[in-house]
Amino acid sequence: MIHTIKEKIELIVHQSSKQGRTECGDSYYFTATDDYFVCVLADGLGSGPYAREASDAVVSVVEQNHHKDVETLMKECNHSLMQKRGAAVAIFKVYFKTMEFEYSCVGNIRFFLYSPSGKLTYPLPVTGYLSGRPQVFQTQRFFYEPNSKFLVYSDGLNLQGTKTLLKGYLPVESIANEILTKHITTSDDTTFIVGSLLG
Repeated sequence: MIHTIKEKIELIVHQSSKQGRTECGDSYYFTATDDYFVCVLADGLGSGPYAREASDAVVSVVEQNHHKDVETLMKECNHSLMQKRGAAVAIFKVYFKTMEFEYSCVGNIRFFLYSPSGKLTYPLPVTGYLSGRPQVFQTQRFFYEPNSKFLVYSDGLNLQGTKTLLKGYLPVESIANEILTKHITTSDDTTFIVGSLLG
């Protein structure tokens, strides 16, 4: 697990490969500036090196262009997958000053945001995957409260009762440990990112 704490965000990332595979087909990237936090999770179709090549292409786009808005990033990620296997992709950007999330997803990556007041936000993804072909994106914006928690994960994680997991005052490390001990399987590549938006 990778545990990162910055001034305005704390998060933990866990990634594991499908049983018997040395290479994970999922890729992720995140970075934080004084103004925003941006994160991408890409799940290359299938598993192995071609899945990794596709997810790496997506991550590279976001890493080089994280200052751009989510809609633009999704379009550029889609373009990067021409003549590659394709990938499910979720990108979200947190604007600290306005306390807003900007989120877009194509494919079977799940995202949950839980606020201290008890509201669970679960934006529905667009079905399918990015492959370089023309694609419709649905970028959503919503506000968040201080100390809200979020969880984003690829389809290798079979998770039930997400609201119960996120609510309350458990630190992100405890949430991550519970996912690891109760919900991880080896039947697919798996990545999850759990975080808390501080103060």
